[in-house]
Amino acid sequence: MTRAGRHRALPPHATSRHHPELRAAAQHLGRRRFLTVTAAAAALAFSTNLPTPGAARAAALDAARITDDPFTLGVASGDPTPSSVLLWTRLAPSPYEPGGGLAEQSVLVQWEVASDERFALPVRTGLATAFPEYNHCLHVDVDGLAADREYFYRFRTGTWISETGRTRTAPDTAAAAAKLTFAAVSCQAYHDGYFTAHRHLAEDDVDLVFHLGDYLYEYAVNSEGGARKYTDRTLPDVFNREAKTLEDYRLRYALYKSDPDLRASHAAHPYIVTWDDHETENNYAGAVDEKNDPPEEFLLRRAAAYRAYWENQPLRAAQLPSGPDAQLYRRVQWGSLAQFDVLDTRQYRSDQAYGDVQHVPGPESDAPERTITGAAQEEWLIDGWRTSNALWNVMPQQVCFSQRKLDLNDPAKVSMDAWDGYRASRDRVLAGARSAGIKNLMVLTGDVHVGYAFDIKDSFDDPGSKTVGTEIVATSVASGRDGVERPDNWETYTKANPHLKFYDGRRGYVRVGLGRASARADFRTVSAVTTPGAAITTAASFVTEAGDPGLKPA
Repeated sequence: MTRAGRHRALPPHATSRHHPELRAAAQHLGRRRFLTVTAAAAALAFSTNLPTPGAARAAALDAARITDDPFTLGVASGDPTPSSVLLWTRLAPSPYEPGGGLAEQSVLVQWEVASDERFALPVRTGLATAFPEYNHCLHVDVDGLAADREYFYRFRTGTWISETGRTRTAPDTAAAAAKLTFAAVSCQAYHDGYFTAHRHLAEDDVDLVFHLGDYLYEYAVNSEGGARKYTDRTLPDVFNREAKTLEDYRLRYALYKSDPDLRASHAAHPYIVTWDDHETENNYAGAVDEKNDPPEEFLLRRAAAYRAYWENQPLRAAQLPSGPDAQLYRRVQWGSLAQFDVLDTRQYRSDQAYGDVQHVPGPESDAPERTITGAAQEEWLIDGWRTSNALWNVMPQQVCFSQRKLDLNDPAKVSMDAWDGYRASRDRVLAGARSAGIKNLMVLTGDVHVGYAFDIKDSFDDPGSKTVGTEIVATSVASGRDGVERPDNWETYTKANPHLKFYDGRRGYVRVGLGRASARADFRTVSAVTTPGAAITTAASFVTEAGDPGLKPA
């Protein structure tokens, strides 16, 4: 029985603490146990994508009255095009307080873009308003920029100037770009350790960073920061509970984004982000949550989580949620060298089969109608491949795409949360790649807190079948704590999965270099995250040649 089969509908006589207008506007969203009237009003505002009544007429705060640094959460940029880039910041002089320590007033902020780090050569400048309804975040879509160019940016309000960020634009769509270097990161549980990998990534020479999900975790963080074991600070009690409400999620982002290593990484590189489960709740599937709450209850929590995610990431207005819905899947082009089809495998998926426990494939998991992407996203992906002129077609997404047998039995158990639990969906996607003539398919994955390198096979059960692509799995930044080079199941997994070419259980990130002739993946790992400052090394490097899929040691 699936988790959805265990859901119970609300009885006709059930009462709700939600404001009736909220329930109408948010299309049956609900979270009766924690929603107050004030929170309901805020939820109503963001579910309709409109400020609360009178917000436009609210008096602006005189920025000269801001006595503490409002740029405590840093700056970020993302989703570059040949002529634009999205710039982000959020004003929070007291980041660990509700509202960030600012009054319920708007704040005027100046933004600057220059071609040099000293801002002697300004390119664009303007004013933007940070509204309290959006938690004083700013999303500035700067256009009119030159293609394939490095830029620097910063924000000003009152007497305060933010740190300087570095970003870049993409090449012209038809440009034959010679190379691109990017990094992939995922899974950064604050309570599991320091973000040392981000510090090293900030110093690495990459053009882009892909964050593949689990940017934060909804789990409680105690006063000493969990495994960080702080002795120089005490975190407030607001973090020592599971995040469920909009304010909870906003505060949790403040905790994560105040980390100096993560701030440095964002300031150094433009990011392209997508979420997995923990930005909302562990292993949720569409409208189905882990605790088997009624869907109308969970969807309000999802709406709050999605809203806080958008507020705290360098995303354009096109990704602004409407209630519990947000179109996060999108396409980024890097000249004719690469097309990135960024997926969302949480929002539209069928519920996990067999109660979401490890299970051998069976009728429930292999039902042809099951989907991990939803029909619309699947069609969008395959249609995009059919019109692609890129040499490399890269699919950044969340969970293991390749078959991953978890034991040596026949048949072996697999994960019901990964594409193995949605084999019909994977078959349709691979068939779509074949029909579109995709010759250089690369899948980027996070989620599992280890580094993997897979050959994607035409038939995973036949090791001799054609290799049709490459999957690069980025280990976690901190989740799972320090990790080990060879986890206990290393021998089992490598024997059970001959298409698995690399497996490492330490923390870090992956650096990928795309060229016209080949692609190279460097698995970068740190020795520890429960203590700060660990050095980084390259655990292994692999190359796949253009037109000849398959990983070879570099």
